[in-house]
Amino acid sequence: MSLKAQLEAIIYAAETPISADQLFSLVRQSVLAEGAADNGEGKSRVRAALEELSADYAGQDHGIEIRQVAGGYRMSTKPEQHELVRGFAKSLKPPIRLSLPALETLAVIAYKQPVTVPEISEIRGVDSGGVIATLLDRKLITTGGRKQVIGRPILYKTTKEFLMRFGLKDVNELPSMEEFEKLVAESFQSELPIEAENQERVPEQNRADSHSPDLNVELSHRADSEDTVEHDADLKSSA
Repeated sequence: MSLKAQLEAIIYAAETPISADQLFSLVRQSVLAEGAADNGEGKSRVRAALEELSADYAGQDHGIEIRQVAGGYRMSTKPEQHELVRGFAKSLKPPIRLSLPALETLAVIAYKQPVTVPEISEIRGVDSGGVIATLLDRKLITTGGRKQVIGRPILYKTTKEFLMRFGLKDVNELPSMEEFEKLVAESFQSELPIEAENQERVPEQNRADSHSPDLNVELSHRADSEDTVEHDADLKSSA
């Protein structure tokens, strides 16, 4: 991948303006591998590539530009496109914000589907019936028939909306449980807003003691997804 392509990808993904020094630290190894004699020459190559990249985006064929903002570089919508992008942003669905119990339940359904409420509750260690209504209302899950056992409990599975929200082609693209837990834990550390849920109130110590060892889920949402569209809209629009 060319240096310009690397810089372009990083600037696009960055939530805040990223400085030339930060960019160099991220591409340093590849720049030196391509022949830069030392860090000084490497930084010069990065700055030159940034200038070329900015010039490329300045052309009339691009609706976004690379601007220097607060000591760093960021992609933003060109002023003449602001109204168009604003109208598009207003048409978007609001980001999904779920409580930890809802996220835990959604994770169990995603990885174990089709699955019944008693099976979900057994895995989580607490009653999950109340949270199911929230997930159904958000169209993240749907019914998938009934299990052929005594009582014929309803089976639940994820929906097309779930795939769209999480940016997945199909459920086979779900990451491993370990990767999913890591991504979700990082999202919680980033202070993802959580909606209040009254469906279940269980003491934290009881919850911790009762978790199934193979699904000790400290979950939140990443999908782009959930924030993929919102993040892209924020990223590509300037003040």
